[in-house]
Amino acid sequence: MTATELLQDRYAATVMLTYGVPPVALARGSGCTVWDVDGNAYLDLVGGIAVSSLGHAHPAIVAAVTRQVSTLVHTSNLYLHERQVELAERLLELLGSDGRVFLANSGAEANEAAIKLVRRRQGPDRPVFVAAEHSFHGRTMGALSLTGKDSIREPFAPFGTQVRFVPYGDPAALAEAVGPDCAAVVLEPCLGEGGVVPAPPGYLAAARAACDAAGALLVLDEVQSGIGRTGHWFAHQQEGVLPDVLTLAKGLGGGLPIGACVGIGPSGSGLAKGDHGSTFGGNPVACAAALAVLDTIERDGLLGHVGKVGDQLAAAIEALGHPLVTGVRGSGLWRAIALRGNAAAAVEAAARSAGFLVNAVQPDAIRLAPPLILTEAEAESFTAALPGILDSASVLA
Repeated sequence: MTATELLQDRYAATVMLTYGVPPVALARGSGCTVWDVDGNAYLDLVGGIAVSSLGHAHPAIVAAVTRQVSTLVHTSNLYLHERQVELAERLLELLGSDGRVFLANSGAEANEAAIKLVRRRQGPDRPVFVAAEHSFHGRTMGALSLTGKDSIREPFAPFGTQVRFVPYGDPAALAEAVGPDCAAVVLEPCLGEGGVVPAPPGYLAAARAACDAAGALLVLDEVQSGIGRTGHWFAHQQEGVLPDVLTLAKGLGGGLPIGACVGIGPSGSGLAKGDHGSTFGGNPVACAAALAVLDTIERDGLLGHVGKVGDQLAAAIEALGHPLVTGVRGSGLWRAIALRGNAAAAVEAAARSAGFLVNAVQPDAIRLAPPLILTEAEAESFTAALPGILDSASVLA
């Protein structure tokens, strides 16, 4: 047996199989490359599902985490520490707004905090949330109630939250759904797990207008789209729309677990003492990593780099003219290769065999969410190999 197979057997015997048994057992990484336990190298175009903003073993994160671990690892929220305050200040600065930040450990937890914040601000007379079909906001019970994917939501119903689902990208349907009983509209600026489907131009502005007209709050879930993923600090900045509540996670920590619920303007005071909490939220080590991520993105000009390399990557894929590819969606280094038929699983497997990690996010779509430091040469190595990968997948599918 290979080292991978041995580890898979141990995994299957001891770990709950909520993910099945993963096909690759990773041992280490450097930059945009990872190696499995058998020594095989892969170009990582998944990035821990848009998490590894600076790739693997980036010196800025290594230094920040090492320094913090040697100083103060944990405080709980009975006490404050400077990294937590610095991170909250920095996020508000990047948003260009006043407000307050609740730090958590994940995107789902950030969205749970957002739900409670909305409840506190809006009260019991507005019990309804409006969310989008095919959306994804997390798997905890509150976040799952907002997730517009029946296959993962229905087995755990009923929920304590009333949610009205509308077709994503349809401003008329959204406006009709937002009435006096609506507490908030919760949207992703681009559907992530739904297949990297960007909102049509003007959709977020229409959502903002519908919320303002009805007295509802606008909550934008940027767990996957935030922190430079689209070539902007936050995807909603492309539309010039400011939400009432913003949720973040994934790329913020560059690999360490952290989430943030940002209450903007009056929503910053939506939660009072005792309303919410987290033992590990705002952990000094995770905050130090997040600050290193933000500093590096700014210092190294990665927002512009992401836009440039992402556009080149998308253009090169479309230029192939391969019969299995129907188009490329997304922006920055967050793209979906749209496929003819349900060939995504076969493409993922063929890419892995060729030394590239990609994600079959939908049966007909491959998600690319590589580290923001992906070089032009690395992107070109993938597009050069892609025709052979697609040919192989056509045989497998």
